[in-house]
Amino acid sequence: MTRSDALPALGERRVRCPACGGDSLYSAANPFRPFCTERCRQMDLGAWASEQFALPGTGEADGPEGPASSGT
Repeated sequence: MTRSDALPALGERRVRCPACGGDSLYSAANPFRPFCTERCRQMDLGAWASEQFALPGTGEADGPEGPASSGT
């Protein structure tokens, strides 16, 4: 039995990497968590920086009553 087949140690668990979809160790032993590697972490940061993860909106400025895209 290899380490990947064994149950994770207490306080550890396997999660899906948000960038590549592969297995990622979610514990203090993985400094890139929830990502599996630094490469995946950097790819995600680059996507945020280039605004690939933008929320939909009207493009109007927020007013005193709250966000313009609230539909009220």
